[in-house]
Amino acid sequence: MMMPPAFDAQWLQALRAGAVQPPLRPRVPLWAGESVIGSVEPGFFHKLALHAMTDGHHPLLKEEHPGGLGWRLMGDVTTSLNKIAVALHEARLAGAWRNEQLAVPDQFGHRKGTVERAAVRPLGITTLAVHLVGQAPDGRFWVQQRAFNKSNDPGLWDTLMGGMVSAADTVETALSRETWEEAGLRVAELQAMRYGGRLTTRRPATDGNGAGYVVEDIDWYVCTVPEGMVPDNQDGEVEQFRLMDAAQLVEGMQRGEFTTEAALILSDVMGLP
Repeated sequence: MMMPPAFDAQWLQALRAGAVQPPLRPRVPLWAGESVIGSVEPGFFHKLALHAMTDGHHPLLKEEHPGGLGWRLMGDVTTSLNKIAVALHEARLAGAWRNEQLAVPDQFGHRKGTVERAAVRPLGITTLAVHLVGQAPDGRFWVQQRAFNKSNDPGLWDTLMGGMVSAADTVETALSRETWEEAGLRVAELQAMRYGGRLTTRRPATDGNGAGYVVEDIDWYVCTVPEGMVPDNQDGEVEQFRLMDAAQLVEGMQRGEFTTEAALILSDVMGLP
């Protein structure tokens, strides 16, 4: 059994606390019917032009009064959310536009529609991601350095693979596709693949001019990359790959060189208490 390397317990405590933080400012629910599908700062939608809040005939949103109970989405969830996403993009209140639809779940995890990825943080919509921890047969870890032109965490170190689960994907199909795109590896050729667990993060985001909120569930897996197999990025979003032992990982994580998600997942794999 692998012995965990030495580490600063206060660092690990702060790392875990940082994964679940309250919003910087109060937020109110975003409703679709009787379901809560996200959250926004109370006056967030007032930043948009009034014409952007209609489909040409009917309003897309209704502000709930009294008492600041939130905003209610009108009409079809997918149609209305994507029109709002365009309005957010035009007002420079959205993240990087990806032309990628993500599922929109309610508070119970039931899918209510889909929305452009750029809008999920400003609207506080829960997203699903998948990560893969890859180890060499000798126990060292394959990690990637994120490209310096990435909109989030540029240049930081990450797990072997990490990516969003799109609305068209299952976790398994996203794992397979993203492992090829980011690392040039076929899941079928990897060894000892196992499900590791689910990481939940809730923290302020920079999307939406500081008004965004990350609500994300991450399913992560662990595998062995066979001897002689070397990761090779295919989509231009990775700067480099490197093999690190557990001590090197902990040193880098304590210096803040890894993403929060990667540090939390790798700490769990290494058995840090």
